[in-house]
Amino acid sequence: MIAVIDAKCSLYETDYQLWLDRTIDQLRSRDLSNIDLDNLIEEIEGLGKSDKRAISSYLMRLCEHLLKIAYWDSERDSCFRGWDVEVTNFRLQIKVILKDSPSLKSWLNENFALEYKNGRKLFLKASGLDATLIPEEPCFTLEKALDEDWLPHESQ
Repeated sequence: MIAVIDAKCSLYETDYQLWLDRTIDQLRSRDLSNIDLDNLIEEIEGLGKSDKRAISSYLMRLCEHLLKIAYWDSERDSCFRGWDVEVTNFRLQIKVILKDSPSLKSWLNENFALEYKNGRKLFLKASGLDATLIPEEPCFTLEKALDEDWLPHESQ
């Protein structure tokens, strides 16, 4: 039995795609006794973490670009179109993830303030504007940030 476990772990470490193909075949054929369960559990956990990291990253970048539109007056005329495209892209990416995993909406709610702060840091680094001019706490709601018909300069 130890040799089988070692072979499974070794396959996982030496040829991930082959390990994945075999694991899928084992699951389809209900061959549960030979599945490399520890690595399978790790992979499934990783899928959830990956979606959380992705949606957090999109939210951070969305906040960064909304701040650019709201506060970077000197660049708005020349950069607005690109920023607007990026805002749309980040909203669409978030929407795709939420369609597959609606429960991640609560993740967004819980992490909105943090991702706003991270987006603010990126914005300040890019713009070189005085940090005291940009609110430390979100100056728009998550709902507005995700609303495809809303941009911050339109409400100021």
